Amino acid sequence: MSVGDGRHTLSKSAVFWVTVAMMVLFIYASAAATPLYGVYQAKWGFSAATLTAVFAIYMLFLLATLLVFGSVSDHIGRRPVIMAAIAVNLAAFVLFLVANGPGLLFAARALEGVAVGATATTLSAVLLDLRPHGGLAPLMSSIAPAAGLAAGALLTSVLAQYAPAPTRLTWWLLLGAFAAALVLAAKMPETGARRPGALASLRPQVGVPRPARGAFARAVPAVVAVWALGGFYLSLGPSLAAQLSGSDNLLWGGAVVFLLTGVAAAASLAVRSARAPAQMLGGCLALAVGAGVTIAAIATGTAAVLLLGTGIAGLGYGPAFTGAYRTVVALAPEDDRAGLIAAIFTVSYLSTGLPALIAGITTAQYGLHGTALVYSAAVTGLAAAAAGTFLTRHRSRTGKPHPAAATPRPPPGPCTVPPYAADEERPGIEGYQRWHDHSMTRTA
Repeated sequence: MSVGDGRHTLSKSAVFWVTVAMMVLFIYASAAATPLYGVYQAKWGFSAATLTAVFAIYMLFLLATLLVFGSVSDHIGRRPVIMAAIAVNLAAFVLFLVANGPGLLFAARALEGVAVGATATTLSAVLLDLRPHGGLAPLMSSIAPAAGLAAGALLTSVLAQYAPAPTRLTWWLLLGAFAAALVLAAKMPETGARRPGALASLRPQVGVPRPARGAFARAVPAVVAVWALGGFYLSLGPSLAAQLSGSDNLLWGGAVVFLLTGVAAAASLAVRSARAPAQMLGGCLALAVGAGVTIAAIATGTAAVLLLGTGIAGLGYGPAFTGAYRTVVALAPEDDRAGLIAAIFTVSYLSTGLPALIAGITTAQYGLHGTALVYSAAVTGLAAAAAGTFLTRHRSRTGKPHPAAATPRPPPGPCTVPPYAADEERPGIEGYQRWHDHSMTRTA
């Protein structure tokens, strides 16, 4: 790889930090619509079901793109994928700007899902290409998406509340930011080695190896609880915050999303070196308690209690998924993890979009108050069930970590994107294992 020659004028260090900034920017843009859903709903008069469908379409396209195109940068190069994704996002922002109804919101969110799905693996791969040793690349790939998610919700709500043109200014600013990103991407060198097999890499591989099936089944309630909670907050969370606070200030909506994801990121970072079973158990217990406090907030109509419940849930939100992920993946042989990781993220993203969509439909029929109560109770039950199952089966579990495998490092927090690194021998999503190997050097 040559850096700084000819038209590629960025230094190696500059490329690394530009890539980190792009990771933040892509997830920031994906979260920017969350505080605006209520504004669009009031402006065009569509139902809560439509609101959550607009959210769900993003997750559906993200998942499909990740499964199909997650490995393509191993074959055609990193820069083409990054530049194409930036162009797709620019088109999405234009659709947001010209939208005159929910139809174009669906199209814009679908394009955002494609853009994030295409770069989810590619940007992390660039970081590891540039810094293949040490812990900086894994750390940045974990922090950047979580930071983008939290900042996107909070800062967009501030702009929508206190700046002019609430449904337009954010997209104009993002248009400018991504136009600058496109220029920078054009100056980046190609960090990956191209190789044949691009068409073959488009075939998704989803499956659960036999040694991990029991643990996978027991982890599903925790995974569903975590990602379903994130889906609710990212779609109907601002509406619930507005209802409980009795205020139309959009900052409430951004604050609850920021609190959930920000606390989750901090908690995940704090316990990153803990054993996976402890992470899962502690995370599930905190998630159950937080969701229970949220039930009390909804029942009493107290916004301050909602913030408390959100913060407690955030303490378990990241670690619960981290622990479940590491526990399950460690049971699979190193050469048979690709399909398992794809299966985990298929369950995860579907759990984000589908329950939120169902909540939107029931909200339109029965109201947000009752729907939020039932939703929170379901999250509490799933998290408690996961913790209970873990406690009863932990001592008598049938599976043990594969003897040749180091305990895998987790992806970033829920509702963001997984990290990824290309592998010279095993292209595609199977390159996760190289990521795990390198990330383990910090604690080896």
